[in-house]
Amino acid sequence: MKDTPIISGPKRVTTRVIASMKQEGTSIACLTAYDFVTARILDEVGVDIILVGDSLGMVFQGHETTIPVTLEEMIYHAKAVVRGVDRAMVIVDMPFMSYQPSAEEGFRNAGRVMKETGAGGVKFEGGERVADLIQRTSQAGIPVMAHLGLTPQSIHQFGGYQPRGVSPSEAKGILKEAKILEQAGAFALVLEKIPARLAGQVTRSLDVPTIGIGAGAHCDGQVLVVSDMLGLYEDFRPRFVRQYATLATTIRESVRNYVRDVKQHAFPSKDESY
Repeated sequence: MKDTPIISGPKRVTTRVIASMKQEGTSIACLTAYDFVTARILDEVGVDIILVGDSLGMVFQGHETTIPVTLEEMIYHAKAVVRGVDRAMVIVDMPFMSYQPSAEEGFRNAGRVMKETGAGGVKFEGGERVADLIQRTSQAGIPVMAHLGLTPQSIHQFGGYQPRGVSPSEAKGILKEAKILEQAGAFALVLEKIPARLAGQVTRSLDVPTIGIGAGAHCDGQVLVVSDMLGLYEDFRPRFVRQYATLATTIRESVRNYVRDVKQHAFPSKDESY
């Protein structure tokens, strides 16, 4: 028997619902997913936004960064996720070099994602440099989530995964760019690995909701990589990740028991045979 869902509110999460959640003070729960089975589970228990993140490059493909992920791979995974979802809003990361060359290319690729996957929107990393792209994309009817702070596609430029917005000048820049992205038409803004005080300032300054990851408790919602919070991905555990399970340990033990039973001819049993 399935666990009782904790879903309340609308049957389908849309940009209007997300906007109303900020106005009503209802926190927005967001997690990543890359496959049908995971997406279905997240949707059943009330996750509001499912992000098909380019983090799949690390936790699914085994790369050191998100940079190698292609547009075709994002579309492939997004299709699988959308098939598993009835209620949540599905947002798809636009991967590295799918929008950086030009606003025209980014606009066309965002349209391709929407047409081929059935997702509810896309996400672009970056500040003022992507404002024109966000404006064009949102005006065409494609919901856009923006992303400031630590933007993983720029990790080589940053030189590491240190928090952003720590210095007064960089904090001022994040506040400024957040307003620019809102004015450009972004319906929500991810704030990654910035001081909690700064995230609170940004959140209070915007009419659109903020979604924090390593940005403290003052954001309008939170997002984590599902493989991190379930204890599946063990190579990298940021300070901001709360582990709600240790599935890697559970899986190892289960597989170990399976191998033992096969080796000892204990599986399959008579009841498990035809």
